[in-house]
Amino acid sequence: MKRITKIGTTATVETKKTRVAAYCRVSTSSDEQLISLDAQKLHYEDYIQSNDDWEYAGLYYDEGITGTKAEVRDGLQALLRDCEDGKIDLIITKSISRFSRNTTDCLEMVRRLVELGVFIFFEKENINTGSMESELMLSILSSLAESESVSISENSKWSIRRRYQNGTFIISYPPYGYANIDGEMRIVPEEAEVVKRIFAECLAGTGTYTIAKRLNADHIPTQKNGKWHGGTVNGILTNEKYTGDVLFQKTYTDDSFNRHTNYGEVDQFFCENHHEAIISHEDFERVQGVLAQRAAEKGNGTNTSRYQNRYTLSGKIRCGECGTTFKRRSHYKPSGNYIAWTCGKHIENRHACSMLYVEETAIHDVFVTMINKLVFGHQKILKPLLGSLKNTDDKDKLNKIRRIDQEIENTAMQKQTLVCLAAQGILEPAIYNEECSALAIEEERLLAEKKSLISDIGGDRTKLQELEKLMQFTAKGHMIEHFEDEMFSDFVDKIVIESRECAVFHLKCGLQLKERLVR
Repeated sequence: MKRITKIGTTATVETKKTRVAAYCRVSTSSDEQLISLDAQKLHYEDYIQSNDDWEYAGLYYDEGITGTKAEVRDGLQALLRDCEDGKIDLIITKSISRFSRNTTDCLEMVRRLVELGVFIFFEKENINTGSMESELMLSILSSLAESESVSISENSKWSIRRRYQNGTFIISYPPYGYANIDGEMRIVPEEAEVVKRIFAECLAGTGTYTIAKRLNADHIPTQKNGKWHGGTVNGILTNEKYTGDVLFQKTYTDDSFNRHTNYGEVDQFFCENHHEAIISHEDFERVQGVLAQRAAEKGNGTNTSRYQNRYTLSGKIRCGECGTTFKRRSHYKPSGNYIAWTCGKHIENRHACSMLYVEETAIHDVFVTMINKLVFGHQKILKPLLGSLKNTDDKDKLNKIRRIDQEIENTAMQKQTLVCLAAQGILEPAIYNEECSALAIEEERLLAEKKSLISDIGGDRTKLQELEKLMQFTAKGHMIEHFEDEMFSDFVDKIVIESRECAVFHLKCGLQLKERLVR
């Protein structure tokens, strides 16, 4: 008789996980959008890792790129290449319009990916190309996305032109001296006084660079709480909005969604008495004459940047006693000529600040010493800081940013609905303006909240990037023998001279290192 013995399985068959990648796109390449991308990355990581059958294969993205041109989107092209290399099985993207607003490109990419066995899941439309019986629905939806792109553009242009013509266009980000209050430009008294001061000093013969220097010396912040520069002052002096008038449509977008300066290609709209003036028309015109005369004398047109920061140390050395920036001076002595840096306030009034000059060679030498110390001891000095910065957890803030981005997108959709209704004559102009103002105020609130979160995240991230760059250099172990301009600019934010014997280097990575100056 035959005897059969059952042999149980002794090994488990490992199921291969689906490698899932995400693709997203934002409209600009600013730091704010890049942090928003991190928020999206966090969302997709959590979403993909919550599925036990999926494996996270990365986030691909494009910033500052239009959705109508697939060939110029490097992130999308990298995604397609990795699909061809067999690294990805499934792609998740927010919507068809985020993937492509061009019907031909969309269908071509889908077909190309399906042939490779790679499918796409569009979250908004709830479409998975792996389970589609035909391309009809995708074709219809991608056509709608393409039409929507053109429609949004045309409707937005119509809406903006309409508001230009009737003087109801809301300037969301007014210039320094004004604030957007309930959809109207209102004067900020403290800032308005600064604007008047700038115009008055210009008419008195003071240059833009000197005006900026005086404002910084008086600790007056710019609109973004930064430092004043000649270009910032020049921007104020040439802005017609300070007269109460506004010139609309200084730029325009063409049919290919490219932005251009308007040199007469499209209509411009000049609105008189749009808001309360800070500067009279007479003073404004006199200032334009002064600026034109100075430009002609310099032979430099409107470009003043070539006169600023001529030397590596320019603007980088601060006085530890009064905080004033040091100036470069040539000293001539029988024993030999040399370059020195001196506190600006001390130069103007030696009784106002007692800080004496420091020779440039001494600063160069102490920089070399500081860098070589970092090269020798980078493991003890830099590595602990690197660990501290890398352990900073931004997850909660990134999640908040992602939620704010969703709310901003919803606000934009509501605006678009209002535009469509107004363009069709369904919505009364008064109601349209009222609703648009309310949405603009809500959007401004959301953007302010997002900006605050991004500021918190961005500070540590910048320091981390700068620290990694410094560590890449010090890890090579190469001691330097002389001062190098490029190296100084790469690593040093500023130097504070506490005395003629002591300097504190404030590095871009956040470190502050005290060194002894040798005269």
